[in-house]
Amino acid sequence: MSKFRLVFTSEANDVLRDLESPQYATKLKKVRKTLGLIQQDPSHPGLRSHNYRSFHGRNGEDVWDSYVENNTPGAWRVFWHYGPAEDHITIVTIGPHP
Repeated sequence: MSKFRLVFTSEANDVLRDLESPQYATKLKKVRKTLGLIQQDPSHPGLRSHNYRSFHGRNGEDVWDSYVENNTPGAWRVFWHYGPAEDHITIVTIGPHP
């Protein structure tokens, strides 16, 4: 059973839709694995989740980023925050580390 329910912003949904093209199959698989780990345990050590201080959620929430890739040029991250409900995590966006 999932610990959290994932909620996606329209921006995050757009990225996932773009990744459904065959040329991005490997990236999509990595993103889905990361999302699954976030859903089960956002503090999972493999995610290396940490508070991302450059921006906040729509209502001032602390935003976190979790690794999709590491030690890769343009390594991808999932940016997320807790809420809106206690058992929800909102996926803000997905993409290369800025």
